[in-house]
Amino acid sequence: MNRTSARRLLLLGAGALVFALSPLKLALAQGKQLLRISTPAVPDDWHAKMWSVFKESLDKSAPGEFEVQINLNASLFKQGTEPAAMARGNLELASISAFDIAKLVPEFSIFTAGYIIRDPQHQQRVFNGPIGEELFKLVAEKMDVTVLATAYLGTRQLNLRELRTVRTPADLKGVKLRMPGTREWLFLGEALGATATPLAFGEVYLGLKTGTIDGQDNPLPSVRAAKFYEVTKQLVLTQHLVDSLFIAIATKSWNAMPEAQRAKLKAAAQAGAAFNNENRVKEEGQLVDFFKQQGLQVSTPDVEAFRKTVQAVYGASDMAKTWPKGLLERINATK
Repeated sequence: MNRTSARRLLLLGAGALVFALSPLKLALAQGKQLLRISTPAVPDDWHAKMWSVFKESLDKSAPGEFEVQINLNASLFKQGTEPAAMARGNLELASISAFDIAKLVPEFSIFTAGYIIRDPQHQQRVFNGPIGEELFKLVAEKMDVTVLATAYLGTRQLNLRELRTVRTPADLKGVKLRMPGTREWLFLGEALGATATPLAFGEVYLGLKTGTIDGQDNPLPSVRAAKFYEVTKQLVLTQHLVDSLFIAIATKSWNAMPEAQRAKLKAAAQAGAAFNNENRVKEEGQLVDFFKQQGLQVSTPDVEAFRKTVQAVYGASDMAKTWPKGLLERINATK
């Protein structure tokens, strides 16, 4: 074998070796720390785009230090299974919900209740202050994941198939309101004053069209995407649940990093969340006019009456027994 042939074989062998390396081994071979991200978000969603901002921020602040791999459409892990994957060491980063956290940290279930967070600004003040610091510490202890930033998921509103005067929860009596089919969601529907009716999301459009249900609740972007405005006549801006997503990293990965890398990573997560929050709020504001143009009547009830009623229902429930004493009052007092 001549020298040229030997060199060619050597290069082919090296190429095959790199190809055979797992993502983790490949990142290590390149001297980079692998950061695998799993999210159910679709490409056009702000929650997907925020991960691109995260990656771009890290590329600028820590060039050559990280190999960031973004996996959309739940292609790496199914939605809801990410926390367990992070705890096992099979995943570095994900955006997890309050419902995900509450399964293992009952104290966090307060954020699955209605009218706890008032608006996106209140959300950020609560989670970026002492309350967030205390509860995120519990999350790290009980779930082996570390929360880096809070992203705004959207504010859920009511969408009714027939016009109705709605000022207080009493005005929703007898309304068959579709809710996701879990105990927590159905409890929220009943607390709002309606008759909570479990129905799969994919069946909601037909249910509204045929009258199987009288209404549904979702953030406005979801109402537009699913075209519920075609089979409803009214939006009631109850603002009953300001939902969150938490950008989190496996605590094992977090603890293995030097302080300088942690700072860069947290800054990147906060940059991604800020990008998402700004654009999500802007989109929701524009959608009110869109629905009016589609012929929907848009009304605003007595939100404070809804808040007092719903919080009283939760306060008397078994769920509230898991909430730390005084936490609800502290959240309400956060300005």
